[in-house]
Amino acid sequence: MDEILENIRSAGYRLTEPRKAILQVLSEAEDWQTPDEIHARARVYCTSLGLVTVYRTLAMLSEMGYVRRIHLEHGCHGYVRTELVHGHHIVCRNCRQTVEFPGLQEVSFLIQRISDSTGYLVQEHMLELLGLCPECQKWVPEGINEGT
Repeated sequence: MDEILENIRSAGYRLTEPRKAILQVLSEAEDWQTPDEIHARARVYCTSLGLVTVYRTLAMLSEMGYVRRIHLEHGCHGYVRTELVHGHHIVCRNCRQTVEFPGLQEVSFLIQRISDSTGYLVQEHMLELLGLCPECQKWVPEGINEGT
């Protein structure tokens, strides 16, 4: 976290108590969180934290590559910290566990095929997989394979 704080400072951003509180919450999280959840948890560290500050800080952290926006069903979204320079996430629909995985080479091949067949120039991409983690699969009745 010290390295992230220093990089934020080096990028010209101030290290305010609200931003530090948000970073603390993100560093403690093991799954994705909505901005409202981040706000509620970060207020433990900074009681004056406002929801607008959470959204602005998440946008800054996303731009800097420290968090990724997770697109969820029903138009909702959450945020998860990143570890990889170029990674994607697989998200458990049941328990919200989120795992980051590398994917530049494999996805690049697919993107090139799609670009060739459609004529589009792909400028960026997002890949997000949704499913059930191994633990949650234990609770799915045999023979049911949702989402495929």
